Amino acid sequence: MPDTSVERRYTPLIILLLVAALVATIALWAVERAGAERGARQQHATDDAGGGGEQKHYQWKMVTTWPKNFPGLGMAAENFAKQVELMSDGRLKVHVYGAGELVPAMEVFDAVSQGVVDAGHGAAYYWKGKVPSAVFFTSMPFGLNAQEMNGWLHYGGGLELWQEAYAPYNLVPMAGGSTGVQMAGWFNREINSIDDLKGLKMRIPGLAGEVFAAAGGTAVTIPGGELYTSIQTGVIDALEWVGPYNDKAFGFQEVAKYYYYPGWHEPGSILEFVVNKQSLEALPPDLQAIVRTASRAANQDMLDEYTARNNAALQSLVEEDGVQLRRLPDDVLLALWQGTQVAMKKLVDSDPMAAKVYESYRKFYKGVRNYHHISEQAYINARDEVFGDDEF
Repeated sequence: MPDTSVERRYTPLIILLLVAALVATIALWAVERAGAERGARQQHATDDAGGGGEQKHYQWKMVTTWPKNFPGLGMAAENFAKQVELMSDGRLKVHVYGAGELVPAMEVFDAVSQGVVDAGHGAAYYWKGKVPSAVFFTSMPFGLNAQEMNGWLHYGGGLELWQEAYAPYNLVPMAGGSTGVQMAGWFNREINSIDDLKGLKMRIPGLAGEVFAAAGGTAVTIPGGELYTSIQTGVIDALEWVGPYNDKAFGFQEVAKYYYYPGWHEPGSILEFVVNKQSLEALPPDLQAIVRTASRAANQDMLDEYTARNNAALQSLVEEDGVQLRRLPDDVLLALWQGTQVAMKKLVDSDPMAAKVYESYRKFYKGVRNYHHISEQAYINARDEVFGDDEF
């Protein structure tokens, strides 16, 4: 018979060893499982199309309505491309083409919509003939300034309406730069009353062009690269572009004598990035976020640059180039405001989407204008009263 006392002596030890083996097995399984999950997460974060766990790289083409590397307007796309490449560590590169390099300036919208290129940079009101409501997303005569436009777009529902308006065209719009309040424009003759607008041919796009035409002038739309020659040769008598910084770079002071303000037609012009919907959705989520973030950065950066450079450029135009700076007469501004009301009603009545956007714009405009009466405007008035012509 077996020695039961021996069995009783070693049974606890055997059980202990079996438990230890079981614990070790479970621990090893847990370690292997954790490693597998970690590897899966790492693999999920990369694109396996290229093999070896390397992340996929993307190449985009962006076309613009501006001359290549043009100061101010033309640099927003370049800055956007640089920031996208930097933030993505080179995974997304955007090659920027100026107007005419791949497509004409006024074909940017269609080129991106049709997927000929991945993205574009321009101004929404250029496409008024295709999308009547687009004018709201650049600037409205006597409307929101740059600070207010950014507030409406990003926190007042404007961007969502912009996306809705562009959705049928396979486009995703984003704010792409702001000029601030523009100048009323360059004229080759004095404007002393509303009568001086009669028969005057002016490059002025968007809804403002309709307002100008209603006031007796003739509005035409001409790409920026053709403006200098057009006014020099008499094709047009006047033009609006942006403001001192950009206008001086174009050399308008060489072909027009009178420079008028205020920029009633574009008090807070927002430019746009438009992205082909399929091109955007083909990117992984982090690169999509980088595209949107870079557009916001470029939008603010342009406004910062214009704020910093416009005054010095204006001083140079007046003191060195002999430009005559003039204010538009009150009767002209009143007539333009009255014309704006008529054009606005016509737009809203003719297009359901424009009516929808207008309702949002109008509501935001009323609220922000009321507040700015006691904030921005009140402060600027108080500052002028205190300082007068004195320096800070």
